[in-house]
Amino acid sequence: MPEALSAPLVVEFPFTRSLGPVQSAFLTGLRERTVLGVRTGEGKVLVPPVEYDPVTAEEIRELTEVAATGTVTTWAWNPAPRRGQPLDTPFAWVLVRLDGADTALLHALAAPGPEAVRTGMRVRIRWAPERTGAITDIACFEPYDGEDTGQYAPHDGEFTDPVTGIVTPARLDYRYTPGRAQSAYLGALSRQRIVGERCPSCHKVYVPPRGACPTCGVATAEQVEVGPRGTVTTFCIVNIKAKNLDIEVPYVYAHIALDGADLALHARIGGIPYDQVRMGLRVEPVWTEGGRHPDHYRPTGEPDADYDVYKELL
Repeated sequence: MPEALSAPLVVEFPFTRSLGPVQSAFLTGLRERTVLGVRTGEGKVLVPPVEYDPVTAEEIRELTEVAATGTVTTWAWNPAPRRGQPLDTPFAWVLVRLDGADTALLHALAAPGPEAVRTGMRVRIRWAPERTGAITDIACFEPYDGEDTGQYAPHDGEFTDPVTGIVTPARLDYRYTPGRAQSAYLGALSRQRIVGERCPSCHKVYVPPRGACPTCGVATAEQVEVGPRGTVTTFCIVNIKAKNLDIEVPYVYAHIALDGADLALHARIGGIPYDQVRMGLRVEPVWTEGGRHPDHYRPTGEPDADYDVYKELL
């Protein structure tokens, strides 16, 4: 039996969002070592604050300052921190109800071991030495022996140079193991061939193959070589440069219906100005030396395909 293919894959992108007045005040407050909550119509103080009451859905804007101390309501020990987590040594994830708040805030607690953590223990914020207006301005929580002072006050949410937006890096690391059908497809690509599988019921050819027909639900096994030429069915112009991708913007990604296939795959279009890519454009793959898949597709010079030929593959 051939060895199963397996490879580590990473999906990563920066998530950018603007902030409303409540979230802006909360994050700017953290930069200034001030923790703000928002008061609901029933008088409950929510930390972290939200802009709408989770019970009544009413808009809420009344900010109030709460303490940097609080009580652990529940916790879980993390013996092996991962990249990007608050601490690089074992720590506890804790929900902390800050003094003056009615809800709990999730963060890390620095502790020597799980035996040092308990529900009900008192903790306080350890502020990051350099703060920028992000949740990471709270470096972590640490054990604290003091009591609740009970001194809280309304806050107007006004700060100099408020934070109005944040960029949060999102990343997913995982290992992908293709099945029989996609392993055969990837193996054929390494030999500069494009292979799909035909459904024994509806006779459609799917590329990349999935091992089963998505329409009929029956297993597929008959391999069919398709292409290598094809037709652009739809496309988009990319104007944002991707991290670690050495391609100048703007460029085009397109759905391409390969000759003999009944499912369009997506790939980059090159060898032509981005504003000349069009539906119906006939293209062919370009392989780089040693490459295991086409680097991009380029125009063949053939006349454009008639719309009726590819309309069912849009």
